[in-house]
Amino acid sequence: MSTVPLIRPPGVYAPQGDTALLLESLARERIEPGVRTLDLCTGTGILALAAARRGADATAADISGAAVAAARCNAWLHRCRVRVLRGDLTEPVRGERFGLVTVNPPYVPAAAPEGPAHGARRAWDAGPDGRLLLDRICRTVPELLAPRGVLLVVQSSLSGVAATLAALRRAGLRAGVAARRAQSFGPVMAARASWFERRGLVPPGTTSEVLVVIRAVREPGARMPVAMRGSRDREAA
Repeated sequence: MSTVPLIRPPGVYAPQGDTALLLESLARERIEPGVRTLDLCTGTGILALAAARRGADATAADISGAAVAAARCNAWLHRCRVRVLRGDLTEPVRGERFGLVTVNPPYVPAAAPEGPAHGARRAWDAGPDGRLLLDRICRTVPELLAPRGVLLVVQSSLSGVAATLAALRRAGLRAGVAARRAQSFGPVMAARASWFERRGLVPPGTTSEVLVVIRAVREPGARMPVAMRGSRDREAA
């Protein structure tokens, strides 16, 4: 990456350990010149920039207006061509197909049943099991993948790695863990450690989590399950 700093307005997620792990996984992917890539929940746009630097036709999307502005500014500052869209998860690119999709979604378990509508916590709070966005990703992203398309999504061990793998496999993808790394709880996680214990998400005294990158591939000829197509039809109604 360039030595030019990233613009990050207040409320936009700062690249952290999960971002670094996802960037490392992205670096191991083969990116043909002109391949269409998509970075969801883009934040500063750092993952889209990394793809664009390798010759991808890069798109980024985020629901946050501040994040969209930051990603556009960062693309300009780093002289990268990135299409940056605003919208709720996959809505801005409905009907399009991509060879590679990266996602660093909110995945931190939180007491509130719904994610916050505004503010910095929208970048990490994801309901009592941490799966508000992860479950939607598993339902909606597979249909965005071109044949042999790859999804890379990062999450915490606290938010159901097995559930993500199972959901992606049900969607017809070949899914597995591509990378993992243990790290100490940051300020947000540390402040909720006792609540995590009461919820049974971690054993007593836990002060760390395991970050996991899941890699899922749409095999040539794979079809979206009928149940998923029906769900999409109902959502569009």
